[in-house]
Parts: sequence; C-alpha cells; structure tokens
Amino acid sequence: MKRKKTAIVASILLLMVSAGVYFYYGIIFKEARNIESETPDFSLTAKKLLEDYNEDPKNADSIYLNKTIEITGLATKETDSSLILENSVFCLFKEKLKDKMINNKTTIKGKCIGYDELFMEVKIDQCTVK
Repeated sequence: MKRKKTAIVASILLLMVSAGVYFYYGIIFKEARNIESETPDFSLTAKKLLEDYNEDPKNADSIYLNKTIEITGLATKETDSSLILENSVFCLFKEKLKDKMINNKTTIKGKCIGYDELFMEVKIDQCTVK
C-alpha cells in the first residue's frame, strides 16, 4: 500500500515538473514573431486607428491588439528610432531611421501594442517603412 502511494505521488510530481518545463520553454521562450515578413491583418489610416481607439478602447484592443497592421499618415515628429504619424500614432522601429520622413505621407507596418491614455497615442512596435 505504501509503495502504491509513493508511485502515485512520484507520478504526480513528474507530471507537474513536465508541465513546468513545457510552460517555461514552450510559452516563455517561444520564437519571436517576424512582423516585417507577416502579411498585415489590417491596412488603415492613422486617423481611423485613433478614431477607433477614442470611440471604444476595449473594442479597438479586441480588433487591433497584437495584430500586424499597416498604417498610413503624415509623419509629424521623428527621432532616431521612432516616428509619430498624425500626432497620434507612435511607431517604434527596431533600428535607427535612415531617411528623414517628417512632413511626408508615410506607410508603416508594425504590431499594435495598444493605446497609451497618458499620451493619448496608439503605440505600434517592431515597425518597418513600407
């Protein structure tokens, strides 16, 4: 009887350790997405994206959050590795921007990471210029 209990406890512990290893390596260290090679889920203007977030942030998150999107708009502010479209869509690039895009209509592809209520901006990550 004692051997049977020990075997059951050992099996449960082994199962728990296996699940932990799977979670640790399978979930936490899964391969990162390559947004640049993905086909965009949505193509829209920066103004439309901001309108959707201003109308209903939760609904907009359910549509755009963690999706690859292509946004077109006027570049209104620029730094070494970021660009702001229409004063409302913050686009963060993996690398420094080579060309000056300020005051030009630009199309950006990236992953939507949500709405920043403090700055009233939609944040886009892993951006590339189309």
